[in-house]
This record gives sequence, C-alpha cells and structure tokens, in this order.
Amino acid sequence: HRDSIIMTMNELGKKHPIFEEGAFIAQAVLDTGYEFDYGELYYNQFKSVISYAPTPRSIVSFDTLSNAETINAYDDVDADILRNYHEFSLANNIFYALKEQACSEQSARMTAMDNASKNAGEMIDKLTLTFNRTRQAVITTELIEIISGSVALESKD
Repeated sequence: HRDSIIMTMNELGKKHPIFEEGAFIAQAVLDTGYEFDYGELYYNQFKSVISYAPTPRSIVSFDTLSNAETINAYDDVDADILRNYHEFSLANNIFYALKEQACSEQSARMTAMDNASKNAGEMIDKLTLTFNRTRQAVITTELIEIISGSVALESKD
C-alpha cells in the first residue's frame, strides 16, 4: 500500500496538539495536488483508561463536497465560502484526530506507570520479606552460638 500514502510526518505529539498543527497538516494535504474524492484519516480513539481503538474519519475533496446533493439545501453557497468551509473542516478533523491520539497516548502512559508502580511495590515487598528472613536467620544463628557457648562454659565448671 506504499502508493496509497501521500505523506508522513514525524515530531508530532511531543507537545499538546494545537489547532495550528491541524491547519498546517490540512494545508500540506491540500498542497500535495493529489486528487481524490474520498479518503480516510486513521487515529486512535480514546475509549477508556485502558482502551483505545483505531478509528477512521472520513475526509472528502472540495469537488465531492461542492457536488453533494445536500449542500444545495442551504441558501446560495458560493465557491469561496465552500472552499473555506472545506479547509476548516479538514483542519478540524485532523485536529480532532490529534487530540484523540494525544488522549489515548496519555492514558496508555498512565496505565503503564500504574502497572510499573504496582510491580515495584510487589518487588519491594518480596525483597523486604527476604531481607527480614535473612536477618532473622542471622539472629537465630547468633543466639544458638551464644547459648552453645554458655552451655559449654557451664559444663566446664
């Protein structure tokens, strides 16, 4: 599917997404000159703290939008207004996907940190138990040596 991908971007998501990023990506998509009628934008949609789902979001070209039957339900919509709406709609969809992705990533990080904290707590408990048992064994050994020495001194008398 290499031919189906017209662009990739990196370094996104290092900071909280802002609308300008969505608008920049939308403009980059529009500036590619790639002609399409319909496309899909895939992102991770937040479901719950432990769950997110890959989700497609529909995007349409300006021509598809302007030739849609339902667009004529509104009063005179000239080409400039429709183009502005199309650009804003694309930028808004991309911004929405960026926000959902950021939310999903943050929840995955929180879940991972919670699991790491629980695992560290369990490890500390196991090490504490091992330490206490070892300390108790040393104390018991020393007591046995002291008692044995005391018994040996009493039997010499």
